[in-house]
Amino acid sequence: MNDLAVGQPGECVVRGPSVMSGYLDDASANEEVFRGGWLHTGDLLRKEADGSLTFVDRKKYLIKTGGENVYPAEVEAVIARHPAVQEVCVFGVPDAYWGEAIKAVIVPRQSQWASGPEIVAFCRAALAGYKRPRFVEFVASERIPRSATGKLQRHELAKWPIGDDQKV
Repeated sequence: MNDLAVGQPGECVVRGPSVMSGYLDDASANEEVFRGGWLHTGDLLRKEADGSLTFVDRKKYLIKTGGENVYPAEVEAVIARHPAVQEVCVFGVPDAYWGEAIKAVIVPRQSQWASGPEIVAFCRAALAGYKRPRFVEFVASERIPRSATGKLQRHELAKWPIGDDQKV
């Protein structure tokens, strides 16, 4: 495998005696993750100047908009700093022109309020234009689909329809 330059994100691939040997009775999944003798984890990491690795995001969550790669975790970290935001999930939605557009689903803090345009304006200071959400939806926490362990289910949110009122 190829090492990447400092600051450049790439997929973590591993091999060795302690790496799993494969998925039981799932040849197609094994072909997908075991390429070239390496286990492709799906985790995107960035090598830091000191040699350490920083988790960036999951490869399957990567949003490709207008030929640019956007990591949802980066956008979520910015939006989460807004005082009216309790929780946020960012993902790509189909877009005829850009390929994918960025949508943010936000759970507001109790007795706090913000508008979609306010959230996008808040992002201007920290994110390039192509990384800002084009759609913002505010929902109650109990509407968010979660796994049995309470983890937000991004893939389920991505199935929700997009209303005209969500475009910013």
